[in-house]
Amino acid sequence: MSIPFIAVIILAVLGIAALLFKRNMVKIVIAINVIGSAANLFLVSLGYRADSVAPIFTNAPKLEMVLPTPQALTLTSIVINMAVVALMLSLAVLFYQKYKTLDSGKRRLSG
Repeated sequence: MSIPFIAVIILAVLGIAALLFKRNMVKIVIAINVIGSAANLFLVSLGYRADSVAPIFTNAPKLEMVLPTPQALTLTSIVINMAVVALMLSLAVLFYQKYKTLDSGKRRLSG
């Protein structure tokens, strides 16, 4: 097993543990972002080929090239992950404005 896959496992476990055990909404958003980063690292690690060249138009001395699909999926995943994080942070702000706390377990009834 290579080092990037070990890093993916560590990041995913840390993100899932924080997601399950933290109640602060900002920490939950950070945990989801860490899980997304683990998925991106996994996609990039899948596309790695030793001694390969980038798939661009060039006079490459070798014919073995890296597949561009994992990089394209990673770029798409980054955009989706940032949109999800922005949405969750805006919901956390609305939650704070309504309940005056970021603790998802404590809600004060207004009125």
